[in-house]
Amino acid sequence: MAAHKAHTGHTTEQVGAWPRLRVADWVEARDTLHMWTQIVGKIRLAHAPMVNHWWQVTLYVTPRGFTTSSIPYRTGAFEIEFDFVDHRLGIRTSDGSRRELVLESKPVARFYAEIMGALGELGIQTRIYPRPNEVEPAIPFADDYRHTSYDPHAVRLFWGQLLQANRAFGEFRSQFVGKASPVHFFWGSMDLACTRFSGRPAPPHPPGGLPNVPDWVTTEAYSVELASCGFWPGGGEEGAFYAYAYPEPAGFPEYPVRPAAASYQRVSGEFVLPYEAVAAAADPDRALGEFLHSTYEATAELAHWDRAALEVRPHRWEHH
Repeated sequence: MAAHKAHTGHTTEQVGAWPRLRVADWVEARDTLHMWTQIVGKIRLAHAPMVNHWWQVTLYVTPRGFTTSSIPYRTGAFEIEFDFVDHRLGIRTSDGSRRELVLESKPVARFYAEIMGALGELGIQTRIYPRPNEVEPAIPFADDYRHTSYDPHAVRLFWGQLLQANRAFGEFRSQFVGKASPVHFFWGSMDLACTRFSGRPAPPHPPGGLPNVPDWVTTEAYSVELASCGFWPGGGEEGAFYAYAYPEPAGFPEYPVRPAAASYQRVSGEFVLPYEAVAAAADPDRALGEFLHSTYEATAELAHWDRAALEVRPHRWEHH
């Protein structure tokens, strides 16, 4: 596939299967989209039953964008989907009704009013905590006229990055038979993540650390020993893959993680691999796979996980 430049004239490109998108080229659109996903995620939170580690609040990558999946409402259900192909937000209900919003440059306050109005028209009564989490400042959605940008080309490239990460994380997840999260998008931190658990309880998470997040939220999120990996549109010129352990075992920062472009960031307590290092590699899937497996190995080996019970051979049924 030939490279092409975005309509905005910046240096964002699509190259092969791993889209190239400089964070600096879409940071305003990124931050606006972040607020929109927070609103949609909070709508799911308002109606979905509680699941451990807040798994009920996340979004999922689809062939067209993000979805909430089916959200129960009274005796029926509804779904909200970001469509980054046609740049629409669709709300569909189990009785056949639907509403659509156009994804275009508009203030967060307008998006918030539009989606809450559409839910009201569909008879879905919803109240959410009306300001964002994990960001500073946390501008109330109804008052947010700071975030107004939407770049269709950049957003589609970002979704393309997530498609690749989602595929790679799904393959990685398949090799673990212990407790593991889905591959899902956390709208608070705007990252796609997948987490493996040892099965042993973790020490209480230290208070504080995340802006505008109550301590009881992180207590639930980090209640079991874990090894987590993910991708977010920051931390590198084109975003970054990350991996961390909670609690972090002794020797974790010094563990020999692959590939060579990966490094341990002491401020965040994570191993980080720039997206561009993966996309530019001769075999991107292999480069990312090395990072996922070696960082998990660092946790599992140093924290003495029962690997024989938790892991499985991925190709064990091929002879059938």
